[in-house]
Amino acid sequence: MKKILIRAISLILCMAMVLGYTLIPGTISSLIPTAQAATSNNTNLLGENLIANGTFEPKYSWQSANTTGWTKHGGWWEYIKVKGYYGKNTYVAHTIDDNIATSAGGHGTGGHIYPAVAVAEALKQKYGEDVELLFVGAEGKMEMEKVPALGYRIEGLPVAGLQRKLSLKNFALPFKVAASIRRAKNIIRQFKADIVVGFGGYASAPVLWAAQRLGIPTIIQEQNSYAGLTNKLLSKRAKRICVSYDKMERFFPADRIVMTGNPLRGRFSASGSNRQEALAYYGFNDTMPVVLVVGGSLGTRTLNEMMKAWILTLDGEAPVQVIWQTGKYYEKEMQEFLNAHPTKNIWQGAFIDRMDYAYAAANVVLSRSGACTVSELCLVAKPTIFVPSPNVSEDHQTKNAMALVEKGAAEIVRDNEAVERGMHEAVALASDSARLEKLSTNIAQLAISDSAERVVKEIERELANVKR
Repeated sequence: MKKILIRAISLILCMAMVLGYTLIPGTISSLIPTAQAATSNNTNLLGENLIANGTFEPKYSWQSANTTGWTKHGGWWEYIKVKGYYGKNTYVAHTIDDNIATSAGGHGTGGHIYPAVAVAEALKQKYGEDVELLFVGAEGKMEMEKVPALGYRIEGLPVAGLQRKLSLKNFALPFKVAASIRRAKNIIRQFKADIVVGFGGYASAPVLWAAQRLGIPTIIQEQNSYAGLTNKLLSKRAKRICVSYDKMERFFPADRIVMTGNPLRGRFSASGSNRQEALAYYGFNDTMPVVLVVGGSLGTRTLNEMMKAWILTLDGEAPVQVIWQTGKYYEKEMQEFLNAHPTKNIWQGAFIDRMDYAYAAANVVLSRSGACTVSELCLVAKPTIFVPSPNVSEDHQTKNAMALVEKGAAEIVRDNEAVERGMHEAVALASDSARLEKLSTNIAQLAISDSAERVVKEIERELANVKR
């Protein structure tokens, strides 16, 4: 009976695409940087990729563009009035007028893609060919390349987001919503889906909404401590809501909430990799504490400015060893800075290929507080100072961080204070053994190492209910 049940499973993993302040449906904020309407002080344009004079510096072999009118970028059309540069999957610009809004495709962290992939991998590991999986994402977005590269089939929807400020793109929104819902219904029918699992954000809305109206059970996996609008609305008809934080009954029906944690690809644990190997990998030793500074590719601007300000207070030698991830966008700029101000005990790189080594080496982590990052830090039980990014929807990074701070499991430095205080706080923490032990103990208590497997169990339970 069980084998027959499992053979009947068809799972749609709906990629959560949230773009800044978009409404149903949209794109992933952690994946695709948002170019919100520019303000007079040139803030919040293309996330944190803004330099001081309000322009964007071409980092690669981009071509210049002076454009006014309808232009196609990343698979969609938009009316823009900008001057800037463009290249493959990336569009950066400075504004001519204060109220111009643009959009951009570029590098991202995959913060909503990879939990879905982790669940898919857990299903395949358990059931092999007895389970059939289909991803649904947004046309022209990162998942359309990332998911097939990992060996999974994906279908795209013509999803779009609603701009809160006046924009001509909003006139096309109803048509894109209608088209996405029709397409979602056809995908579900053709695939003969038995269950649909959404991983948060607005692009999952057309598929989950369609599935619920077709009588197909749905499960929501909410990654953040503060639920987004779409998940709150869709939860009314969802069978189960898988969460990663306590007190989520503020947003969802209490009788359908299940604590699963955030599914992660790869295995992180408090024991982790060999610390001596990790130290050697970075050219460090065990005579000085190690501070890990990490923020993702687009979320590193403040952290980079923090590191620059701190280095300028030193006399060519840091009092701690530092692993410093600069992000690809800022790699050249930060390398040039460090070349101009050579400082011992600092490892610098655009990306960290061996996060297991970085965590193993670190005594203190200074990090952004995206959902998956928080979950990783719980698993590795590292004393952490969070610097939440303010450029995310619903300020959910601050809420994620505060959920741990309130339990004595982390500390926080606000983004607007980080340049002045961040590294000084990290250095002070690294030398305070009592605080280190307390933070490590408390954050370890929040770890859930089998999150993907827990989500799989909820899928199985719901399918069993359907078969009764």
